[in-house]
Amino acid sequence: MARQKGIGTRRAAGNGGETRLSRAAVGRFSLYLRHLEPFEREGVDTVSSRRLAQELGLTDAQVRKDIAFLGSLGHRGVGYPTRDLIAALRRRLGIDRQWNVAVAGVGNLARALLRYRGFKQQGFRIVALFDADPAQIGRRVEGLEVHAPDALGRIIGQSGAELALLTVPADAAQGVADGLVAAGIRGILNFAPVVLRLPKHISLVAVDLAIQLEQLAFLVDRQGKG
Repeated sequence: MARQKGIGTRRAAGNGGETRLSRAAVGRFSLYLRHLEPFEREGVDTVSSRRLAQELGLTDAQVRKDIAFLGSLGHRGVGYPTRDLIAALRRRLGIDRQWNVAVAGVGNLARALLRYRGFKQQGFRIVALFDADPAQIGRRVEGLEVHAPDALGRIIGQSGAELALLTVPADAAQGVADGLVAAGIRGILNFAPVVLRLPKHISLVAVDLAIQLEQLAFLVDRQGKG
């Protein structure tokens, strides 16, 4: 069964040899990238660990430790070359190339995601849409035709999609996920509130918005009682 995971379990080379990056560290890599890209657009040639730490509420030591996983970058007292650091982060995150993405389930959530321009900016290209609703099949959403589930194998193969967003109801999620895997999808971002059971070689990340809201409510409640 595929583990509910992110890319934090990939092997990464640090100063001490091969080790495993934690999911938290990989999450920080994404945050570093988000903050560095505007710096590059503004013409900032170098950035210090202190500046990144202040921007993100981290310590200088944590930033330096994280960046050490990327290899030898920067010099003490000078900082890190912004462009080189961005390139190294994109390589480590696996987004130094374009990823083609399929979307299964073209409801309100999917339509909102399709309108999000950040995917394309970060190298994720939505190339195929699927839905089981006969009223949706054949329609065009954000320029893409909606296909029936029985076209999964053909369309996934033609589009070159490797990743999928799963935004179907919970009772349909397992069957649709199985179909995506059979069609050649290698990784699934699951928005359905259900635990999927997939082959071990399939990467799986779950996004349960209700759980996130529960955690937010807990934090706010705890603040109020503090």
